[in-house]
Amino acid sequence: MVTPPIVEWFGGYAFALVVGYAAAAWLFGRQRRTDGGDALPRLPVFLRFDHRPVVVVGGGEVAASKIPALLAAGGNVTVVAPRVSARIDRTRVTVIERAFRPADLDGAWFVTAAATPDVNRMVREAAEARGVFVNAVDDPANATAYLGGTIARGGVTVAFSTGGQAPALAGLLREAFDELVPPDIAAWVERAAAVKWQQRTEGVAMRERRPQLLDALNRLYESRERGGRDAA
Repeated sequence: MVTPPIVEWFGGYAFALVVGYAAAAWLFGRQRRTDGGDALPRLPVFLRFDHRPVVVVGGGEVAASKIPALLAAGGNVTVVAPRVSARIDRTRVTVIERAFRPADLDGAWFVTAAATPDVNRMVREAAEARGVFVNAVDDPANATAYLGGTIARGGVTVAFSTGGQAPALAGLLREAFDELVPPDIAAWVERAAAVKWQQRTEGVAMRERRPQLLDALNRLYESRERGGRDAA
């Protein structure tokens, strides 16, 4: 059986997947042993805020590092903290310089807690009373949402998370996979989108769609390879 060119090219990618699965198995096994029971499953999801209110509790360097992603996702960000780092751009967020109050979460869609464990606990309790998810940075006991290391390129977004157990490992996995994502991935997305609409128009059966997509990507890959050889 001949290995498709695109699969052959992704040999290292497959190896990285194996490493990732092994790491995840170790982490969740460790968590089960620590908790004395099965770890609850988590649902990976990408959020789009569309100018909805997002609250960041904490004003230090860690809080500052989380704000750009929240703004990029369309959040209207309010920062609540007694002291606010100069790294936080006050022209892009609303700043409330005082201690956190539960009412600060009224109307919020999402919360990032980047304060002390005691304050993070208060934030979680207030958020649960309002049905709001909390990302508590480096504090999984007070988190109901976990952010991972992210690769975003050419219309493709890939995220890595360890459920708050080992964020540094998520960062290492992100760096490893970042080297594997092709620089022309945007062309792959464009081709895949064109194939999708063609398949819908022609009523192609679901079981045939992925093989057809793989064939289209193989042809794209081969044309790029021929172009590179001709240029050389």
